[in-house]
Amino acid sequence: MASLKEVKGRINSIHGTLKITSAMKMVASSKLHKAQEAIENMLPYERRLHRMLSNFLGAELSVESPFAVKREVKKVAVVVFASNSSLCGGFNANVIRHLNEVVAEYEPKVGRENILIYPVGRKVADAVKKMEGLTAAGDYQHMSGKPNYKEASDLAAELMDRFVSGEIQQVEMLYNHFKSTSTQVLTRETYLPINLAQASTEEKQEKGMQADYIIEPSAEKVMQELLPKVLRMKMYTVLLDSNAAEHAARTMAMQIATDNANDLIQELTLIYNKSRQQAITNELLDIIGGTMA
Repeated sequence: MASLKEVKGRINSIHGTLKITSAMKMVASSKLHKAQEAIENMLPYERRLHRMLSNFLGAELSVESPFAVKREVKKVAVVVFASNSSLCGGFNANVIRHLNEVVAEYEPKVGRENILIYPVGRKVADAVKKMEGLTAAGDYQHMSGKPNYKEASDLAAELMDRFVSGEIQQVEMLYNHFKSTSTQVLTRETYLPINLAQASTEEKQEKGMQADYIIEPSAEKVMQELLPKVLRMKMYTVLLDSNAAEHAARTMAMQIATDNANDLIQELTLIYNKSRQQAITNELLDIIGGTMA
């Protein structure tokens, strides 16, 4: 059995860890509140923009867009959202594991050299460096730490340009969707080509009626203006979504660590008290034995 001094030392050490995890939980909780407020403020606008697109397509107009062109996939881009720091449970590990699965899925079709990875976050960027045959298509660590529309819009514009030029034929996104503080859902979405038929179908199912529009100057002009806005906003919304999920995962991880530290302190305190009681009992027995000798 460990000595009283060793047990006391362990209790003090865990008390120090408890203070750290408790403080980190409070910081993560504060950041989560701000991130949650940001995504909740953005979602109504993003949904309304998507509704405008769906309403427009639900009118059964003959509309085409370069962002909806489906080609044979020879080169694919994968935008992966993670964090710059750790101590957030399985947040990063789940995304990186799923990235490996996506790479394994596309490798037989296009070859490893034709899979472009856009890592948003230092953790996934470090993981890509360790993947043989893959290189990051840029440095986007700052986007994960401090999400802003300008950088998300620039990334979306680059992907749209490369898609329209035919350099890449498909773009996918991997991220953790913020559902609640205790739940983050690993999500995989096709960013490009955009599925106009699906958007039209969703609108019809929801409304159960056909929309009727008078469009000026032309349907093509409206789509030319609307689709890039929808795609830029989608990139920014996913960035905010992933950021909120990160802080939620870290809040829960620090809460679990704090609870475990409290439980361990209780167990060690019980051991310490039993050992101390045993030591006192042994001393009393020695004194009684000495007086009777």
